[in-house]
Amino acid sequence: MAEQDFAYIIVGGGLAGASAVEGIREMDGSGSVLLIGNENHLPYHRPPLSKQLWLGKKQVGEILIHDRQFYEKSNVTLSLVTEVAGIEPDKKTVRSAAGETYHFGKLLLATGGMPRRLSVPGSDLDGICYYRFLDDYLRMRKDAVEGKSALVVGGGFIGSEIAAALVANKVAVTMIFPEAYLCNRVFPESLGIAIQNSYIGRGVTVLAGDRPQSFEKRDDFFVTATDKGRRIESDLLIVGIGIVPSAALAKDAGLRTDSGIVVDEYLRTSHPDIYAAGDNAVFPYQALGRQMRVEHWDNALNQGKQAGRNMAGAGEAFTYMPYFFSDLFEFGYEAVGEVSTELETFADWQKENDTGVIYYLKDRKVRGVMMCNVWEKVEAARALIRRGEKVTPEGLHGVIR
Repeated sequence: MAEQDFAYIIVGGGLAGASAVEGIREMDGSGSVLLIGNENHLPYHRPPLSKQLWLGKKQVGEILIHDRQFYEKSNVTLSLVTEVAGIEPDKKTVRSAAGETYHFGKLLLATGGMPRRLSVPGSDLDGICYYRFLDDYLRMRKDAVEGKSALVVGGGFIGSEIAAALVANKVAVTMIFPEAYLCNRVFPESLGIAIQNSYIGRGVTVLAGDRPQSFEKRDDFFVTATDKGRRIESDLLIVGIGIVPSAALAKDAGLRTDSGIVVDEYLRTSHPDIYAAGDNAVFPYQALGRQMRVEHWDNALNQGKQAGRNMAGAGEAFTYMPYFFSDLFEFGYEAVGEVSTELETFADWQKENDTGVIYYLKDRKVRGVMMCNVWEKVEAARALIRRGEKVTPEGLHGVIR
């Protein structure tokens, strides 16, 4: 097959990849760009897959990042439904599974991640949905109708959001997860239990502290056996237990990897002409002074764009502090920084477990902030973290309202 040359190649058809196109075009209006994606869809925003699409607030066509005309006007060659088999940094080539070879000037690996899978008997049964992609939504949306039942495996971001979405569509939901309460990695115990009780109050059966032991398919329904001896029958079985960053291409090519693809402050990998951005990138989080990998929409948006700019010669350090957000029934939040219950937490509630601000502290310094039903305060939280001043919990009362 004929080989083709491109000034810029982007592997990954998600938000980071699409944002990189914008960044490149801000710096270079004419260099040839190839965007390779493995889905049969134009790049789209992922948050609506567990939020607005289920609530009728958006239609599928509205979640595209750009329409096809944008790529045509930007002189971007799209190669969808394309798997990349390997990259050769020394030769500066990308090889597709179909045998095509592409030469690059600069390469971006914006490969994101794949759903983490279970490894118990029956976990590969046809019909089990490891929820992450638009095709998953399209399949589940068709089947998730009033009167159906669903077992949701996972009590983190995706599990809690998809359970809320199913309840809104009058599906009978059971949740199972090994932790003591919902979203235990980010919610302090009192808040996590309060949110969990709100799910129970809406009819969700919550099986905390338990996990699937095996799955069977009987006629048109699933039977799940659990570690604690329960047997759960459900029409639908949805698994949302996080992702595994897609770093195999980088690792196989000899690039430096850790819990993802390691990049410097300019989002360059260990090869000067290869960059990484988004869910797969381990980057120096400047404001926190540590290496991090961030699996959130705002990070992919901004990091992808910065990578594109740097591929085209901008030479700008990535110093942005990405935020993330979620909506669980009437409880919504925005958060920024290191938001982890492994840190000390202090909650400044206006209304307990409903409205207020949670601070995440280490060595008496604010490392992260979660604003619960408090809006338009992300920049104030960023400034507080950047200052890096030593504080006391009492001194944080009323700092952000």
